[in-house]
Amino acid sequence: MINLANLLRSPLLVLSRKNPFMLSRLTFFYVILGIVGGLFSAAFWMLIEYLTHWASNISGILTIPFMTVSGLLIGLIIHFLGEPGEISLVIDNIRFRGGKLEASQNPSMALSSLLSISSGGSAGPEAPLVQITGSFGNWFAEKLGLTGEEYRSMTIAGMAAGFTSLFGSPLGGALFALEILQHRHVVEYYKALLPAFLSSTSAFFVFLWMTHAGLQPTWQFPQYVPGDIQDFLYAILLGAVGAGIGWMFHGLFLTNRWFYSKIPGRIYWKTTLGGLVLGIIAWQIPLTRFFGHDQLNQIVEGRFTLVFLAGLIFWKTFAITTTVTTGWRGGVIIPLFFLGACAGKFLFGILPTENESFLMICLMAAVNSSVTKTPISTTILLSELTGLYSFTPVLIASLSGYFLSPKEPFIATQGKES
Repeated sequence: MINLANLLRSPLLVLSRKNPFMLSRLTFFYVILGIVGGLFSAAFWMLIEYLTHWASNISGILTIPFMTVSGLLIGLIIHFLGEPGEISLVIDNIRFRGGKLEASQNPSMALSSLLSISSGGSAGPEAPLVQITGSFGNWFAEKLGLTGEEYRSMTIAGMAAGFTSLFGSPLGGALFALEILQHRHVVEYYKALLPAFLSSTSAFFVFLWMTHAGLQPTWQFPQYVPGDIQDFLYAILLGAVGAGIGWMFHGLFLTNRWFYSKIPGRIYWKTTLGGLVLGIIAWQIPLTRFFGHDQLNQIVEGRFTLVFLAGLIFWKTFAITTTVTTGWRGGVIIPLFFLGACAGKFLFGILPTENESFLMICLMAAVNSSVTKTPISTTILLSELTGLYSFTPVLIASLSGYFLSPKEPFIATQGKES
């Protein structure tokens, strides 16, 4: 069996450290890590698509018992396989434990998140992908005998591979893996930029090869044609609207967290109740079911009343916060993009002379930045996901949403100091 530490010391890979223009001796392993992360992410994504397609055939009032039973199974998986943690734990480990992630949590995270996402929970696959591919980087670092920043960089490179595989943006995925850490000394992580880019790019190619996803945008928005300077003023106002939705999200999250924290007993009681609540909401408003990846195109292409869109925004927010506070597993980034698109569609109904794509994409950026505190990478990701070629006004909206957002972060460890 190949010893990675010995391979690292091979003359072919040990490049001169005196020449700053030479590639790192770890370059080879960042690329291999990206390939491994891309292979896993593609397999995980294809399984989610298959299970989601099967579960979507269960509709109407049958959604209630189906999601209730799914909640019970999710809780039983976590009870017997262990608490898999969430993205806040990943951030905590990157910042305070030098990048160490526990691979022992992967079975519980993989199984519970697969069931949560495919049965209809309002949470996406980015959290499990990031945790699992990050642990791959952790394994590489340990086998190579790395320490300090090299260890942390390898873990971050693994996280970036997971982000990129899902969002199809090597640049955005790498930046997201760094920006979500929200460290007040984030400059300390600049050494992880190149590792993250290398891992992201190789993961991206592998993911495309396995899934045949293609390079076209994920969501088919009509192209936004930039106007004049007033677009920047509108972007600031749209950022404020997005921040308002972020405040609503924050309030519902705190309310649901308080309510479900009062439920005694094992976690499966809480996840079962969460499944019941999510099933009832999905029965009444089917567009609140699932994490929004496919449903967002329905929002872009459809025509809805203002009353329906207002109700959808509230109940989708309620569904997302119920999902994350009852122990269901998954991430919130794509659900938040869905919320922003709904809000943009709502505003277009009020202001039909404005550019519809501009309203929707600005609000997608602002809502996500308000909650996840990632204005830069959010803008880059959306430019890839929507085919946007002029993203400066969207960046303004994203920054506006970020600065007007609640100071207490949704991801608790983003606010912790070293």
